[in-house]
Amino acid sequence: MVSRMPHQYIDRATAQAKTESLFCDAIVNYCYCELRESASVLFNLLSSARVSHLLSYLNFDLPLSCSFNSPHKIARALGIVLEECVAPLEALNTPRALFERQIRYWDCRPMPPDAGAVVSPADAKVLVGSFSQTDRLFLKNKFFCFEELFGADKYEWQAAFENADFAVFRLTPDKYHYNHTPVAGRVVDIYEISGGYHSCNPGAVVAEATPYSKNKRVVTVIDTDVDGGDKVGLVAVIEIVALMIGDIQQCYSDSRYDHPRHVVPGMMLRKGCPKSLYRPGSSVDVVVLQKGRVVFSRDIVRNMYRNDAQSRFSEGFGRPLVETDVRVRSEIARGRHDT
Repeated sequence: MVSRMPHQYIDRATAQAKTESLFCDAIVNYCYCELRESASVLFNLLSSARVSHLLSYLNFDLPLSCSFNSPHKIARALGIVLEECVAPLEALNTPRALFERQIRYWDCRPMPPDAGAVVSPADAKVLVGSFSQTDRLFLKNKFFCFEELFGADKYEWQAAFENADFAVFRLTPDKYHYNHTPVAGRVVDIYEISGGYHSCNPGAVVAEATPYSKNKRVVTVIDTDVDGGDKVGLVAVIEIVALMIGDIQQCYSDSRYDHPRHVVPGMMLRKGCPKSLYRPGSSVDVVVLQKGRVVFSRDIVRNMYRNDAQSRFSEGFGRPLVETDVRVRSEIARGRHDT
């Protein structure tokens, strides 16, 4: 049964619990409960690539949608700060343009002053965990199946990230949808895994066991133990599609959004630079870090166990599990050699 309880998170800047307005919550509740149980064929169709692309077109590309809903009104309703945008306001004239906006991140998303930080890849709500049973953050086989996450035949990376730590970043439709590099290092592998388009609504995540390793995704493995790297071992950045997200566009830029390039093995990535773009909707990033190489930020860990916030994840997993809202390029962990 999908929960209808409020879903709250912690605002990192104020440390206050806030209630999230979940996009199409009633529809998702229906699809992941009544529809899934009574009409499994329709449920499977809903999470298919064809329907996801159709929903994306109807919501973000259909000309009629713009005549009824001003993107500027949508922006204000969602709390999007238009002054952060690179493009002039008149260019944000469709829902797609609004959701795929670029921002002046060099001004409004400053990097931590300490070079030893691992940074958030996105404006998102984050939870952290570990695949190790000896770690109090142990969350194995909750959000994803470890072996499926990397791909069933990717034995090298399954071995390299055994008992690893991870952070799950949930991007909601109002968020800035560029992903940035969380660490500096050299790309050693990048590949795509086919899959479905399940919703990232917290209730749907709880109802659909290990959804993040079932959805279509791109895995990028970065070696940071190289000259110019952050020296925190291997780091996997896994970009996961969701309902109405059909494309992950690789578009790495060393400087602002200039001269975007495909990410390929051998490429050196600078920390905090734009790496890829989700097409509109909601989506998830998972950053996996080798065991014992980093320590997560204390406030993010502390917020997970707060009992003054209602979280659907807590209900589904039988323990306090509250997200923290973080900004892209803000610190989420630090290498152990810096602690």
